[in-house]
Amino acid sequence: MAEAAPAAPAVPAALAAPTGPVRFAAGEVADRLARLDESLGGLERTPGAIAESALSAVTLLAEVYGEALARVMDRVAGDRRLTETLLDDELVGHLLVLHGVHPEPVERRIAQAIGPGAELDGIEGDTVRVRLASGGCGCGAGKAKEAVREAVLAVAPDATRVEFVEPPPPPAFVPVEALIRRDGAR
Repeated sequence: MAEAAPAAPAVPAALAAPTGPVRFAAGEVADRLARLDESLGGLERTPGAIAESALSAVTLLAEVYGEALARVMDRVAGDRRLTETLLDDELVGHLLVLHGVHPEPVERRIAQAIGPGAELDGIEGDTVRVRLASGGCGCGAGKAKEAVREAVLAVAPDATRVEFVEPPPPPAFVPVEALIRRDGAR
């Protein structure tokens, strides 16, 4: 007589999605992630065994989801088009970075995130150095730096600081005539 397979563990009601997954509208991903960070931060500051148990459950859940994402990426690794489709999704890309299974190196992710108006100058430990393009009147430089900072931290969660490096001064212009020696000049 064959043994019955063990029953799958029941999914807690709080995790079950009876009507299917919640689909985020455009722009909701960043809002949900910010709310999640705020909730987890509050839970981390809460003393007691219940808070510790809740954080432990969240950690275990994140580990399980991270392993699931790693398995998905292993299975699609040979299909560049499918991999790029997954990476282009804001939430999926964020989760791949968070769980350390994003296939693109951090330098490439940062370069793509900061765009053509800035350049990655280097990474040392948890600090990313960025050089903003020179030029312009300097108006809105604070907003540009904040946008670059947010973009870097979104694709490089291990980074805790973004430093801005001043661009090198433009080369001095020396007229050719000043370099040519004239007859009789010593």
